[in-house]
Amino acid sequence: MSDSILLYFGDEAALAGRIAKAAGMASAVVARHRFPDGEIKLSLPARLPARVVLLRSLNDPNEKIVEILLAARTARELGALKVELLAPYLAYMRQDVAFEPGEAVSQRIVGSLLASLFDALVTFDPHLHRVGRLDEVVPVSRAVALSGAPLLADLIAAKLENPLLIGPDSESRQWVATAAAARGFDSAVCTKVRHGDHEVSIELPPIDLNGRNVVLIDDVASTGRTLAHAARLLLARGAASVDVAVTHALFVGDALEVIAEAGVGQVWSTDCIAHPSNAVGIAPLLAEALRSLA
Repeated sequence: MSDSILLYFGDEAALAGRIAKAAGMASAVVARHRFPDGEIKLSLPARLPARVVLLRSLNDPNEKIVEILLAARTARELGALKVELLAPYLAYMRQDVAFEPGEAVSQRIVGSLLASLFDALVTFDPHLHRVGRLDEVVPVSRAVALSGAPLLADLIAAKLENPLLIGPDSESRQWVATAAAARGFDSAVCTKVRHGDHEVSIELPPIDLNGRNVVLIDDVASTGRTLAHAARLLLARGAASVDVAVTHALFVGDALEVIAEAGVGQVWSTDCIAHPSNAVGIAPLLAEALRSLA
């Protein structure tokens, strides 16, 4: 891809290197400076090809959204005719309706902003619950939603004999089903009622858990409370082991400690977000997606 370049930020250099190598693309870092008042200054390469691909996974999203706004607009000023976003994790997708009067529907707002900046978007497992397709949220010419579920299924198959995949709530059903179908695993989904950001109640599915090696699988893990609650219930019902597999390893605060204390053994994730639990690489799929967009 001699007429294109992958731009990245320093904290994602390792992932950018793997993507650029797999895609056969040139790459360059976006220099970043923070002023004493908190504002940031970005510097892109002074000469850019017609196609610019910007890599930014949008965990810790508030400042990163400002970064991609500045980078995308500057790339066009520097001559880029086509600007695409690789956002392995796409933030602000959960709030897809206003549950109370006055609430901002962040999915729609952020999706519209991204569409105003980029010609195409590639992401992994966006949290689309009431919306069928990514391009309904981010109306760009090409919106590609890849999935880490089959990759995690391959890993699970290599680690466990006859695993049972369990989703912690109804919203996880799509990822559990995709992972289970990839390897022919048994699967089921819990029922969850949320009582705030940190309190949930869960009802296990009516299946035999005795002696089963269970893997809790979802698109994203944040506080870990839901996974911990589910793990305790599963072990109490006779599961031989409980492990966790997620596409996006947010794991904020003491999430990993909470999960471990609940009896979870292994925690596996893709490298959409850099984290010690990363066990599956996404670069080959991203490179393939970039070639399809060229």
